[in-house]
Amino acid sequence: MKIAVCPGSFDPITMGHLDIITRASMLFDRVIVLISINAAKKTAFSLEERVELTRKAVAHLPNVEVDSFGGLLVDYVRRRQAAVIVRGLRAMSDFEYEFQMALANKRMNPDAETVFLTTAAENMYLSSSLIKQIVSFGGHVEGLVPECIREEIEQRLSPREKRS
Repeated sequence: MKIAVCPGSFDPITMGHLDIITRASMLFDRVIVLISINAAKKTAFSLEERVELTRKAVAHLPNVEVDSFGGLLVDYVRRRQAAVIVRGLRAMSDFEYEFQMALANKRMNPDAETVFLTTAAENMYLSSSLIKQIVSFGGHVEGLVPECIREEIEQRLSPREKRS
């Protein structure tokens, strides 16, 4: 069984993330969406909220599970006996960082391969940061995040004066 790990902060999950996860689920027997714990990164959603939102977003994909981990990715990959790390690429600017990480991961765990999937053209500009910025100014994110969690994201991140 080929197990792939798709790591990220998913703060929150976007249609770009979901595109990569969905396509990975067609390539591998099982995909683990791994919500990373990074104490140095300030997130808008708690770990528990990110896990729950992501679970809702991938519920329709039977071979996808969601987990969280706070250590080295390669340690998690080894522990779960995964063969592949899936990373999404939006633009060349993503590639340089992702390439460095792939080389470091390969050095620490030679048994794990990194596979890069490019996001669909309509999602190339999407990021969790953009979603948070749009909502913080009172905008709506239809079509940018999975519809099953859109309202939760908008309610949670909308400006206080717009919440009532």
